Amino acid sequence: MVGKTADGTEFWFVTGSQHLYGPGTLRQVDEDSRMIVEYLNRHGGLPYPVVWKPVVKTQDEITALFPEAECAPDCAGVICWMHTFSPAKMWINGLKALRKPMLHLNTQVNSDLPWKTIDMDFMNLNQSAHGDREFGYICSRLGIRRKIVCGHYRSPRVLQALRVWLRVAAAWHGLQRLRVARIGDNMRDVAVTEGNKVDAQIQFGFSVSGYGVGDVVAHIREVAGREVDELVDRYRASYQLPDVSDRTMDSIRSAARQELGLRAFLQERDCGAFTTNFEDLNGLEQLPGLASQRLMADGFGFGAEGDWKTAALLWAIKKMANGLPGGVSFMEDYTYHLEPGRERILGAHMLEVCPTLAASCPRLEVHPLGIGGKADPARLIFSASPGPAINATLVEFGSKFRLVVNEIEIVPPDAPLASLPTASAVWIPRPDMAASAERWIAAGGAHHSVCSAAVGTEYMEDFSRIAGIELVLIR
Repeated sequence: MVGKTADGTEFWFVTGSQHLYGPGTLRQVDEDSRMIVEYLNRHGGLPYPVVWKPVVKTQDEITALFPEAECAPDCAGVICWMHTFSPAKMWINGLKALRKPMLHLNTQVNSDLPWKTIDMDFMNLNQSAHGDREFGYICSRLGIRRKIVCGHYRSPRVLQALRVWLRVAAAWHGLQRLRVARIGDNMRDVAVTEGNKVDAQIQFGFSVSGYGVGDVVAHIREVAGREVDELVDRYRASYQLPDVSDRTMDSIRSAARQELGLRAFLQERDCGAFTTNFEDLNGLEQLPGLASQRLMADGFGFGAEGDWKTAALLWAIKKMANGLPGGVSFMEDYTYHLEPGRERILGAHMLEVCPTLAASCPRLEVHPLGIGGKADPARLIFSASPGPAINATLVEFGSKFRLVVNEIEIVPPDAPLASLPTASAVWIPRPDMAASAERWIAAGGAHHSVCSAAVGTEYMEDFSRIAGIELVLIR
């Protein structure tokens, strides 16, 4: 049974009817609606609770309900169902006030018709087949973006569609309060990491604020040695960390100090996502690769080189994936394997790939970076776990945003990457290497993406629909 979530997130279940059918029918509508909500919460495997709301039967009741949902801080969206025919003009003013996500559930209480006993009383009560079409018309007429799910409410397909939408809508709800810390500027002369942060906040709700690297350095300097010792002990317990030289351990301790300082900096400012830039490290001893990896593993969004759009998208997808198997990480298409018939992509980044993707326990090592002009940084090294996944990127064209998604299959590397001192993933893109790359490039897809083995295409379809942005799907 779904209980109250830690952040209080919930969804309202709204049932429509009218007074035409008399009090007896309306009592049954009320009972049936409650029964569906109880089933969903007890047996639906939902990630968030669904809250039953009294059946609405008049324009005044409807018009009062939706503004209430808008103002309820814990309500992340509404599920609407027409048990009977509910004249849609009654819904206009209420729907005009609704901006939170909506799912239109086209279902009915019974799965089978009672062929031998069906009468007009049954027909008058169970009218979702055309009641939901009336409601659907007015939603389309008003331009209401919503997910439509048809089928019996106990069917696995319907329940899975509900679970997906609830996760996406909850992520959207959280996105309205997300604060992204852009530490330093973006990488110089790079186009795709730029963008209009005001347009992004209007479209998605998250805000992006810039901070100097010195603001982070001040927190790092305040970290006590005891805290560093304790965190290094946790590193030893969590990762493969063989006996190392004093110089290597100094680098690991520096990375631990960075993690503690960066975490405190973000928590103090209530930021759930952040960016860094290897061209802007003034005051930092090394690029905070290990810190970025571990913060991502804890649910923070991240974007390298000042990429705030990917940082926000990563946060949202991690929110969708909370509690599901499979990892979610910042990713970059790095280099190709073009052997005919075995084409694939090696993805990585300098340091920042989230260990939730790891196929086995990561190794914690220190190696030169070759760029950035700083000390050799610590990082977690691993290969990604094989299986189906997606790569998703959010790009901007003026005030227009586009979500580009490619379905992929993560595969093991052909041989151990013994000389590549970074985390990585190898994948086969769908429908094939050439078509995938050509369509991604034609769509303006960025070189940064979010790689998700936890949530797939349906989540991205729901997200783009809620956000009101274009989806380019490559599969």
